[in-house]
Amino acid sequence: MLTGREKEQKLLKNNYISDSSSFIAVYGRIRIGKTYLIRTTLEGKFTFQHAGTYNGKYKEQLYSFTSSLKDAGLNVSKLPHNWFEAFDLLKDLIRESKDKKKVIFLDELAWMDTPKSDLIRALENFYNGWAEARHDVMLIICSSVTSWIVNKIIHNKGGLYNRLTDQIFLSPFTLRECEEYCKEKGLSLNRKQIIQTYMAIGGIPFYWNYFQKGSSVPQFIDHCFFENNAPLADEYKYLFSTLFRYPEEYIKIIEVLSAKKTGLTRQSILKETGIADSGAFSGKLEDLVNCGFIRGYLSYGKKQKDIVYQLIDPFTIFYLSFCKKKNNDEHFWSNQIDTPSVNTWEGLAFERICLLHSNCIKKSLGISGVSTSIYPWFCQRDIDNGINGSQIDMVIERKDDIINIVEVKFNSAPFVISQKYMDDINRKKEDFVNCTKTKSSIHITFVTLNGLEENSYSKEVQSEITSDEFFAD
Repeated sequence: MLTGREKEQKLLKNNYISDSSSFIAVYGRIRIGKTYLIRTTLEGKFTFQHAGTYNGKYKEQLYSFTSSLKDAGLNVSKLPHNWFEAFDLLKDLIRESKDKKKVIFLDELAWMDTPKSDLIRALENFYNGWAEARHDVMLIICSSVTSWIVNKIIHNKGGLYNRLTDQIFLSPFTLRECEEYCKEKGLSLNRKQIIQTYMAIGGIPFYWNYFQKGSSVPQFIDHCFFENNAPLADEYKYLFSTLFRYPEEYIKIIEVLSAKKTGLTRQSILKETGIADSGAFSGKLEDLVNCGFIRGYLSYGKKQKDIVYQLIDPFTIFYLSFCKKKNNDEHFWSNQIDTPSVNTWEGLAFERICLLHSNCIKKSLGISGVSTSIYPWFCQRDIDNGINGSQIDMVIERKDDIINIVEVKFNSAPFVISQKYMDDINRKKEDFVNCTKTKSSIHITFVTLNGLEENSYSKEVQSEITSDEFFAD
């Protein structure tokens, strides 16, 4: 059973019943469910399917491709010398096929594109010069190497320029989709528990598949990360080695950003990592953005050169916070409940979840269609200029002349705003206005797990959003 993905399924089905040929790129990080989506939606209606070989050399890739042609029923007498010959064989298979729609599924295509390979030119020749004109070919290419798909296919400046019929970037599940997944799998988890799980593994369907009926969230996390032979113990290293051909500098960037809650500018990342300043470095930042590990943002009044990059991937944040240093406690997480380090991490992780579900926050505020910039904000203490020094969890800067200063609280019980806390909020508000010189109206907003306790101070809050909004349709 396929959870969610209704829009993506509809797109694939429409292309299948179309009376013209189509070329579709499906991409997204490893474990996100790309192959499962394609195979489940099309229910095995493939004329040909093939998956690239991880770390396979040129001849190995050609041999594997030829083997898949034989499995599909083509009589192949000798190994092709290059990809042009290999795609000529694929044409023969299509010519012989009696399928009404010839669905060609090339999985992990980036792995087939070995150094000095003619794969891309051969693919151009196959689709542009032959398949497109037939009106009955549905070519689906898929890759976990998001940067490769973006650079080599989507932004292709050669024969594949503007040739894609459709593209599907498969995102992680939202909290709503995770709740739906839990119901379909018979997992009895309340919304707080779903959020706690999401804090550790994000919305990666493959990771959620490890959750067993009857397990608690701490038991699940111990099983995934800390038990002997835990299935996700080495996932971090494998993740980056499969996404990027040379992952070392990507990992450096990620680990530097993991130590900075609000992120770093490009120049600060260069300084912290020691990586050379070049166009290649800019490309690495863009790759990490495209893969959903980091995001770039500009705070109030800043220019493009001041863009800040922030780590937002829950799995990566959790791993670097608790799993990078090996320990021998198989019940590590169960024994860490309510410790200061976990409580601090929960606050940060919930802020990231709010950021990843900012569209839900905007919908709750009634501003879904309003252009916004969303970012954390801080300022240093400057007594001479009347600046106290403040840090704001989230600022929503809106085009309708309102700015929401958002307080994020991961609270088990309704959060109580005391006089001291309200004074602190007002100081943050004052600092923001003094530093930015904004003339916009400032609204105080709370995003909480379980709401606010009503008192005289809660009445000063302009809008209150609970995590239930993250589960809404």
